[in-house]
Amino acid sequence: MKLYLASGNAHKAAELQGLATAGGLNVEIVSARAVGGMPEVVEDTGTFVGNARKKALALRAKLPADAWALADDSGLCVDALGGGPGVESAYFAGPQGDGAANLAKLVGVMREVPEGRRGAKFVCVLLVCGPGGEEKIFEGESAGRLAHEPKGGAGFGYDPLFVPEGHEHSFAQLGDAVKAGISHRARAWARLAEWVRGRA
Repeated sequence: MKLYLASGNAHKAAELQGLATAGGLNVEIVSARAVGGMPEVVEDTGTFVGNARKKALALRAKLPADAWALADDSGLCVDALGGGPGVESAYFAGPQGDGAANLAKLVGVMREVPEGRRGAKFVCVLLVCGPGGEEKIFEGESAGRLAHEPKGGAGFGYDPLFVPEGHEHSFAQLGDAVKAGISHRARAWARLAEWVRGRA
């Protein structure tokens, strides 16, 4: 099965393909670049599901009639920030979507927040839409806390600051193999994988 990914983010594509391969799932994640690139989408719905739906439908309009589009909308929800940056995670430091700037801003905003108030969770929504307007939504979360300083060289985005529950190291320190078992995206993918297997 091919799933056309409604994203230009190479990290997401690689992570999703890695999850499919590791799980022995016969799924190929195809970049939007293969069909001329991702159409511009304004992510203004205020929800992960709404934003994922807009992206999936925008790409789906460019695909063959029998094809499936897959969209991922995810973000970091920080307790001390009232659930922010949330759906604005990719643009926390501005509209250019600079991951390093987003991370630096979060470190600064959280600098004076004490240990007991540093709870956070990553949220991922995977949404597929296909022939006849069929739509399926799969959600996953990974709870944890924010460290005081970024640590580790693996992963991307906020991974160097996020310490998942049950661990003492950040996602970026734990590495891709550990992250693949406990991340928000891995948990959403596990639900999507069940759906794919059920279609076989």
